[in-house]
Amino acid sequence: MKIKIGIIGAAGYTAGELIRILINHPNTEVVYYQSSSQTGKKASSIHQDLLGELNADFTNNIHFDLDLLFLCSGHGRGKTFLEENNIPENVAIIDLGNDFRLNHPPFVYGLAEVNQPQYGNRIANPGCFATAMQLGLLPLAQQNALKKPIIINGITGSTGAGQNPSATTHFSWRNNNISAYKVFEHQHIPEVEQTLKQYQNEVPSIYFVPIRGDFPRGIFATIQTETDLSEEAIQESYNSFYKDKMFVHVSESPIHLKQVVNTNKTVMHVQKKDNQVLITVAIDNLLKGASGQAVQNMNLLFNLPEATGLALKASAF
Repeated sequence: MKIKIGIIGAAGYTAGELIRILINHPNTEVVYYQSSSQTGKKASSIHQDLLGELNADFTNNIHFDLDLLFLCSGHGRGKTFLEENNIPENVAIIDLGNDFRLNHPPFVYGLAEVNQPQYGNRIANPGCFATAMQLGLLPLAQQNALKKPIIINGITGSTGAGQNPSATTHFSWRNNNISAYKVFEHQHIPEVEQTLKQYQNEVPSIYFVPIRGDFPRGIFATIQTETDLSEEAIQESYNSFYKDKMFVHVSESPIHLKQVVNTNKTVMHVQKKDNQVLITVAIDNLLKGASGQAVQNMNLLFNLPEATGLALKASAF
């Protein structure tokens, strides 16, 4: 079976990662790569690592004789695109922006480890920070153990800010630098609260400090809260929750970012001192936090083995 695919907004970072996966996926055929800003250019002239692997041009001529449409145009543009185009109901849509993540039927929130049985053919792919935070907290929520405020610090690579340059993505500013942004007000917090409420009715306050890192890709997050559960009970809850989740790995030893960069994996580590539990989580923001999870959702939607096309290995050095 070949899934016929169109990609809207194919010139950006997340689309580039999506293309890299799909051109080697055994069950996909990308019919077109749409970009209004790069129409007529070789896709490999923008995604330069694809030189010799992809000979297609960006186009602005779209149609919906497809099985699946990926929306990679950026936040706010997915809703506009659907309003301006009459997309047949039989064409599945996976939106990588934030337009449909918060209670927007018929879109289902696509945290792949949680919502698989609920999938229709409209999926809102989660945010990158939201993915890391939710996966780090869900086993505690399942135990109804989130009672006290949750303190989260998360550092992300510069690709999390998108491809369009800005003052805080310029190399001379970002290199050898670090800064916090959107402190306590990050747009991914409501996604986390929405999912946690599937497991426990009341969710405590979440205090999230996002940090700009001086590296290109990856998210490393620390999550701290107070609990009366023993460290053994907590460890068992994490091992049990993720025992059948092939892309989530609970480590017995401290983790680091290089374990996940260039993969669709989530790795995490749990430890406790006194009444404080610390969960450390690492993902690749462009893969598990975006395009890799989108392909994982596609595989689930089309009843393919979940890991198809996602056998990606991290670089140790």
